[in-house]
Amino acid sequence: MASQASIPKGTRDFLPLVMIKRNFIFQTIQEIFLLHGYLPIETPAMETLSTLMGKYGEEGDRLLFRILNSGLPPVIETKPLKEITEKGLRYDLTVPFARFVVQHRNEINFPFKRYQIQPVWRGDRPQKGRYREFYQCDIDVIGSNALLNEIELLNIIHLIFKKLNINITLKINNRKILAGIAEVIGQANKLTDITVAIDKIEKIGIEKVTEELLAKGIPSTAIEKLKPILTLQGNSEERLAFLETFLINSETGQKGIVEVRYLFEFLNSVKSPVLQELELDTSLARGLNYYTGAIIEVKANDVAIGSICGGGRYDDLTGIFGMPNTSGVGVSFGADRIFDVMEQLNLFPENLQTTVPVMFVNFGENESRQAFLLQQELLKNNISSIIFPSAAKLKKQFDYANKQHIPFVAIIGDKEMENHTVSVKNMITGEQEMIEQTKFAAFFR
Repeated sequence: MASQASIPKGTRDFLPLVMIKRNFIFQTIQEIFLLHGYLPIETPAMETLSTLMGKYGEEGDRLLFRILNSGLPPVIETKPLKEITEKGLRYDLTVPFARFVVQHRNEINFPFKRYQIQPVWRGDRPQKGRYREFYQCDIDVIGSNALLNEIELLNIIHLIFKKLNINITLKINNRKILAGIAEVIGQANKLTDITVAIDKIEKIGIEKVTEELLAKGIPSTAIEKLKPILTLQGNSEERLAFLETFLINSETGQKGIVEVRYLFEFLNSVKSPVLQELELDTSLARGLNYYTGAIIEVKANDVAIGSICGGGRYDDLTGIFGMPNTSGVGVSFGADRIFDVMEQLNLFPENLQTTVPVMFVNFGENESRQAFLLQQELLKNNISSIIFPSAAKLKKQFDYANKQHIPFVAIIGDKEMENHTVSVKNMITGEQEMIEQTKFAAFFR
């Protein structure tokens, strides 16, 4: 019996209309990346495990898809893991980018601005808005520690979501502030455990976060000191003022406050519309170990879904590959979640499904040859069209045009051949018009 056709959980097939909408997102993002001088690169789908492991924390390592070595014997259960797998599918685009920078350091100019639009893979539990295979659209600047880079990224985020008509909240925090908080509560050596736990506060709530912190060996007295930070209210300026007092004895924490305050003051001085979307969120941690400065996350205001964009500053990610003291900052746009938001809110332009404006009806050999000649004139004017491939009943051809959302059908029959004309039917209004063949391309242009 034939096996049932299926795909792995957490992956998807995309029909043409879905791909058209996805490409609309990719093209919108790519256009704004290019306007800001970011250059395209690509990296392989798989990397060595030595490149990937240990960069995302314990939880990230568990979600890595490992690839079995080729040529393995049938029985491998008794072999150590390191003997049967040395490679894995990339978990994100940032760590491979750091490896790329180190490997090609003599071929690129610093500061280096790159963008990358490729799929990544994570062995997560599939659910709404969370997939095992999904696309990221990344931009990074590496080789510069100037905070002007963060300003540019915040502005790019604003421009992209404005163009996509998605209302957002742009949350920001700083890893130095989080490190300072860990110092003040007496748990500086538990920074990773604290950030991984509090990063889940929106998903699981403060009680579950407290349980996780206790399970990680953080005493209840330290957690009580932490709670005012997790429940901090007020606007961004009021939160900064609270932090200045709370972190008065932490030099690291004060550096983080200075960096965050600079971003707000710069944007305020240029009257940037980004400020209307930007807020300081002291519970924002993003559980990735490599962040060292600004942390950025974007939420869609009108849909209950996880973050649709996120990133931050990493001061020494290239150091683990032998190139220390090379600071970078970047953000990643989650194309799949952006798609889900736009689909749910009906934000895609209505004319997207009209990819081919003209279809030539096929009545036979002579008519199809004339249609082919007219199609070449359309192509010269960058107007796409198709010719129905074989002679068929007119109703069947019209039905096809309607299902393909083709708004105009060009009809060349005996009468049109004799008069050197084309009858053009508007499939939306039902109106029909006779056009001279010499003016056919101009009619659509």
